[in-house]
Amino acid sequence: MAKSSSTPKESVLSDLPNILPAAFEVPDFDQLVAPVVNHKPRLLMLYGSLRERSYSRFLTFEAQRLLEAFGAEVRVFHANGLPLPNDAPDDHPKVQELREAMLWSEGQVWTSPERHGAMSAVMKSQIDWIPLPGGAVRPTQGRTLAVMQVSGGSQSFNAVNQMRILGRWMRMVTIPNQSSVAKAFQEFDEAGRMKPSSYYDRVVDVCEELVKFTLINRGVSGYLTSRYSERKETAAKLEERVGLKAI
Repeated sequence: MAKSSSTPKESVLSDLPNILPAAFEVPDFDQLVAPVVNHKPRLLMLYGSLRERSYSRFLTFEAQRLLEAFGAEVRVFHANGLPLPNDAPDDHPKVQELREAMLWSEGQVWTSPERHGAMSAVMKSQIDWIPLPGGAVRPTQGRTLAVMQVSGGSQSFNAVNQMRILGRWMRMVTIPNQSSVAKAFQEFDEAGRMKPSSYYDRVVDVCEELVKFTLINRGVSGYLTSRYSERKETAAKLEERVGLKAI
């Protein structure tokens, strides 16, 4: 196969007068071949409950066991002690712990109970502490994401749907599969272990798919999430700086 060029010919752009040629790139398959990365996939898990007997925490721990069996290195963030967004400075120890874990991760799992038809405030608070632009680094951009929820009643998808919207807003690569565990109080034993069921099988599916997507995505996530609009903005700023130097 001939090597493709990411730089389009002028003739290709002749009918696109609104395009800035310096920022326009033709997708290049060679750029999508990930380099060999020897360390295990690094996955961060967040869950949205502080209850002593928390089914979202039980589900998170069950998924952690599966992810580790699939070959991942896993960290679980516990939101106990995390202040409300903007109710403490950015250098608060729990905020720093969360942001450092975000940067460490190559993929994430968000698990929330459904509260009043939505994700929990505990879950949303964790996400709200992660600004989209973190200086020169976007803490979530390009990382893979899996979403799961638990419900006290019949099966619902409100929380996972909301977390998918958040994942898109945080510029994450959200995998197609997801888990929604209905009547969660029936699905875990006294020790907090998940019972055999179709719900459990779906959790296995989600964990397997997340590890696969993370393996494919890491090393090329920067290229996958490179955007024409941002390259155009960078080129414009560069041109402005060069112009100022010429004055």
